[in-house]
Amino acid sequence: MDSSLQVLFEDNHCLVVAKPAPLLTQGPPGVPNLEAMAKDYLRNKYGKKGNVYLGVPHRLDRPVSGVIAFARSTKAAQRLAEQFRERTIKKVYWGVVEGSLEPSEGLWENWLRKQREQARSEPAEPNAEGAKRAVLRYRVLQSCEGGSLMEFLPETGRMHQIRLQASLHGVPIRGDVIYGSNLPFGPAAEQPRDRVIALHARSLTFLHPIRFEPIEIVAPLPEIWHSLGISVDSPE
Repeated sequence: MDSSLQVLFEDNHCLVVAKPAPLLTQGPPGVPNLEAMAKDYLRNKYGKKGNVYLGVPHRLDRPVSGVIAFARSTKAAQRLAEQFRERTIKKVYWGVVEGSLEPSEGLWENWLRKQREQARSEPAEPNAEGAKRAVLRYRVLQSCEGGSLMEFLPETGRMHQIRLQASLHGVPIRGDVIYGSNLPFGPAAEQPRDRVIALHARSLTFLHPIRFEPIEIVAPLPEIWHSLGISVDSPE
């Protein structure tokens, strides 16, 4: 995994980067993670001494790649966190799924809940304890080796929502063995924590926390996606 930070946008208030998989968004001291890399980048670039402030208003699952926005001030952190909390930020994900899907675009609605003491979710009945409604819009972008390239726009933010909903609708994310994938993706991993899956946070659109102008940031596809015949210039 490349140890250099891929910066997509930077000013005095925000730092937006591309997270490689399977890097943690945050982690304890001594464990490689994106937050620590971003702080090192700012410390080295600006010659900062001591602690570097960085707000983390959202995260991506370890095996998922894509765009992450950090805040460089407490005011920016509060305002970005509010946008994420109120779901006014547009998040677009791309995923390679196994098989094909009809209709080629539509809306999925399921009820999910986090499994107790497990880092995964499961389907649930609407009236079950802990059940939460999960809604996302999808469309098929193109066929590719072994399946389809899809775009996902989640309207709710449940744990592993895209991964579980795709599985429930018969098209698991490639490489996601936790949720029923049978096809490999990425290099072989000796440890489960080193697995990657074919899910990528393609873009974020948010209001700048100080200037309040809309900003759309797109994260390039990792090189590994090219092996499936997918181009960086795949249709939007």
